[in-house]
Amino acid sequence: MGLTDSYGRKINYLRLSVTDRCNMRCLYCMPPGGIGKLKHEDILSYEELLLVAEAAVNNGIEKIRITGGEPLVRKGILGFIERVAAIPGLRQLVLTTNALNLAEMASDLRLAGVQRLNISLDSLKPGTFADITRGADLGRVLRGIEAAEGVGFKVKLNMVAMAGINDDEILEFVALTLGRGITVRFIEYMPAIRESGWESRVIPGSELLRRVGERYRFSVEEREGMAGPAQIFRIEGAMGTFGIITPVTGHFCAECNRIRVTSSGKVRSCLFSDDSLDLRPLLASGDRQGVEAALRAVVTCKPRNHALTESDAGYTPFAMAAIGG
Repeated sequence: MGLTDSYGRKINYLRLSVTDRCNMRCLYCMPPGGIGKLKHEDILSYEELLLVAEAAVNNGIEKIRITGGEPLVRKGILGFIERVAAIPGLRQLVLTTNALNLAEMASDLRLAGVQRLNISLDSLKPGTFADITRGADLGRVLRGIEAAEGVGFKVKLNMVAMAGINDDEILEFVALTLGRGITVRFIEYMPAIRESGWESRVIPGSELLRRVGERYRFSVEEREGMAGPAQIFRIEGAMGTFGIITPVTGHFCAECNRIRVTSSGKVRSCLFSDDSLDLRPLLASGDRQGVEAALRAVVTCKPRNHALTESDAGYTPFAMAAIGG
């Protein structure tokens, strides 16, 4: 069985949030005052999360990404990952992390069955990094990345490019791919917390490519079958690659292949849509068939395009940290 929406898109990718808690407070993800934390009883148990994962794979999901908040702050995460990795039919299990806890956990994550890591890294300068994350330690993150590479992980570094904040480091990030087999992905700044004047922070993907092209010659790379929305490039002779994700200036909705489930049990077909179904009643009764039906229903209602700005129909304010990156 497979999932196909009403526009003919094959949906084979689930982003599964295991917690709303995070040990960073990134300025583009969370308002200055933070967000209200969910109560313990409002967070899905690992048994419920596993049921969601199994139902999704039974529906044709081939790739699951474990997200948060920060997934590595939840106790017992390694045992849960082992159980997800063992689901028959699952082809890829990946994890998104800020890498603060990665140095201590990289080896165990590899053994548990995680195949790839996406690591959020928005600056290589300690001061800028602390400003963006509201106080996090860059050195600790870099040690986590080194540990991940050391145990054989294929690493993707995600940099949210922000004008006047970290855009002076674009070429420094690209240079990381020259001698290391990593992927650096530049993400256009999105108005996730809906602050006024957000447009001034957006650096279009075309501008990012222009800046890279002034220094390096590069070519387009083919994307993998279950890859996300990034356009991938390789500098001549480089070991790694770099990518551009353009949610603001270049909608990639026509190729969207994902749904997401929040840590509180809401299944959403689009990050920027408020439409969701609450899986908790079904999960509480262990109704696997009901969960499978709910996932199919959400896919059927998946919108053609996202509503990212105030001018888009269906625009709804939200905080990224409350939904899962």
